[in-house]
Amino acid sequence: MELNEAFEDAIFRVDGLGKQPNDVMLKLYGLFKQARFGDVTGDRPSAFDLRGRAKFDAWAARKGLSKDEAMTTYIEYAEELAG
Repeated sequence: MELNEAFEDAIFRVDGLGKQPNDVMLKLYGLFKQARFGDVTGDRPSAFDLRGRAKFDAWAARKGLSKDEAMTTYIEYAEELAG
């Protein structure tokens, strides 16, 4: 299976897992954004925007990871979660 197809399949499988802890969702979010858009841009949200800041930080933690590496890591993590 091609990497992009495997990534799309992993996204579908993760969506079907149901509610997950915040740390799991933030890791998936950061990997997804890095895979789709590359390194985070813009300013970090203020301390009053807790959700926005957490999402920004999750994405920023993946800075420098190539899109292919982010996809591969996302796929592996999705497989781990599906158990």
